[in-house]
Amino acid sequence: MKNEIFDKKKSLDDLVKFLSIEGITGEEKNIALSVREDLINSGVPAEYISFDKADEKIPLPTQIGNLIIKLPGTIKSERIMFSSHLDTVPLCKGAVPVIKENKIVPKENTALGGDDRTGVAALVTMIKTLIKNKIPHGPITVLFTIREESGLWGARKVEKEDLGNPVRGYNIDGGPAEEIVTGAVGCDRWEAEIFGKAEHAGLAPEKGLSASMIASLALSDAKNEGWFGKVVKEDKSGTSNIGIFGGKNGTSAGASPNTVCEYTYIKGESRSYDQNFVTEITDAFEKSFNKVCDNYQNSEGEKAKLSFKRHTDYYSFKINEKEKVVSLAKEKVNKLGLKPKLVNISGGFDANWLIKKDIPTITYGAGHNFCHTTGEFVVIDDYYNACSLSLLLAQSG
Repeated sequence: MKNEIFDKKKSLDDLVKFLSIEGITGEEKNIALSVREDLINSGVPAEYISFDKADEKIPLPTQIGNLIIKLPGTIKSERIMFSSHLDTVPLCKGAVPVIKENKIVPKENTALGGDDRTGVAALVTMIKTLIKNKIPHGPITVLFTIREESGLWGARKVEKEDLGNPVRGYNIDGGPAEEIVTGAVGCDRWEAEIFGKAEHAGLAPEKGLSASMIASLALSDAKNEGWFGKVVKEDKSGTSNIGIFGGKNGTSAGASPNTVCEYTYIKGESRSYDQNFVTEITDAFEKSFNKVCDNYQNSEGEKAKLSFKRHTDYYSFKINEKEKVVSLAKEKVNKLGLKPKLVNISGGFDANWLIKKDIPTITYGAGHNFCHTTGEFVVIDDYYNACSLSLLLAQSG
């Protein structure tokens, strides 16, 4: 049986309001301050609410830090945490939400921002309801992160101590509330720069070092060795992709058709549920670039130079279904009359970094569908389910 102790109309009004506030990734100040004001007006003491300094640690322009609410417990229990992200993708700029029957859709040719304003509104509903109805609960931290859409930066840079050292977490981001994410891939982002040598392509091409040809041969070598696209090596699997091939920062690789290309920039990624295999895939690409650069030379015996850089965008995880954070989520989903479904995803959530910080965290949805597209919509009943599930979990301690 569903828990209907929250005010559905006010909760839906909050969701529509938050969907209407612009706050693309890196520009979260307005939505953050709106959430803060709304909570204070609803009776949350201002001293419970703070902003961290994650924005000062992010290597991208960012207006404000993560918004953190720490509620003291009304009963003795371990501190738990809920989270969602404040930012939306640029396609949401100018979004106007419209309710059509049981869905919310964008009025114009934009995305909606249900990713992740549904999570924000669900958690605001949870906090308001706990306080208004004086529902017994243990200590709770609510984290609203910044720059999730541009690299999970808010979750990456938050300090566990600033969160009150919660023992487990519940992240809201996705579709149906009954889909519980317990596993996700890890991802490396890597870039290769080939520094060749320019020569007149019609007069002395043999004296040049074509950076674009070297890069093409290296990628061909990686593919021939089975490291491109869907990657399967014995019992290990993953994926790789080349997203950028050209010059850096949107420029072209070469100067003109009659000049041997002296510089090429390639940016790619490696993914797997096995973090060690993520590294293996990235290693394989680096090996192919080194191999070709070592073997390719011009008529003068010169070789191109290679710069290969990598970083971990997020780490893979797999939570055992016997862990308390999973068993409690399943129990409460069942209590709502829904059937819990444990899923793995091939992308990254804030949960990837929260788990890396030793906060076991599952993720469930609040009704957004086809995010990052103009076809995005929110299923209102799924949103209500997320509100109900959050309230049940908040009381579980």
